[in-house]
Amino acid sequence: MPSTAELDIDPPPEAVSIAEQYSRRERPLSAFVVLLAVSAFLATNLLTSLLPAIAVAAVSIVVARAPILQSYGTVHLRTDDDPETVVESFTGPTPPVLAFQWGLADEVETADETVTYRMPYLFGLRTAAVTVHREAETAADGTRRVELDVTANDQPWATYAVTIRPSDDHTVVDVEYESNRRFGLRRLPQQFVADRYRDDALTAQGYTVVERDSHFGL
Repeated sequence: MPSTAELDIDPPPEAVSIAEQYSRRERPLSAFVVLLAVSAFLATNLLTSLLPAIAVAAVSIVVARAPILQSYGTVHLRTDDDPETVVESFTGPTPPVLAFQWGLADEVETADETVTYRMPYLFGLRTAAVTVHREAETAADGTRRVELDVTANDQPWATYAVTIRPSDDHTVVDVEYESNRRFGLRRLPQQFVADRYRDDALTAQGYTVVERDSHFGL
């Protein structure tokens, strides 16, 4: 993780630590999925011949990569921060719901309404550019709304619609999210590990997860 001086932002260190824990567990699991596919190819080759093994490998690749799943859901949060502070956190360079992006970025570029995280993968051989376009508005009843439109390498990735309102001595935050692209079965390990750490990352930033409703759909 680069220093905050290099990034010119001040990411919450506890959330960064959780993002790194997520990465340490997600990468071996994703590699294990690849190993299973290779093992199936080798086993088929040993038991039969090369041609059936190639067929098994081709089917495995198609099944693993075919874009058939889409994630969506809602998260109900509460925090002791006032609504204005919450709006600033969601429209700033480190939106609370994107801790796995800015927490693992090697470089962060900010502009007026966008922020881009450059994230290494494949052992640093390649880099993904995740860009977030941020918009905020105030409704007639005073409720604040923030929309985060996220792209990965200039392709649609996800949308987060955030509603922020005061309630007694705390602030209520409702997040509705939906992936804008479908993904293959090979992404399931990544999703499962992310589900394990998402709430911890939000808690580290001062948000209590009251309720989460997550889905995978065809």
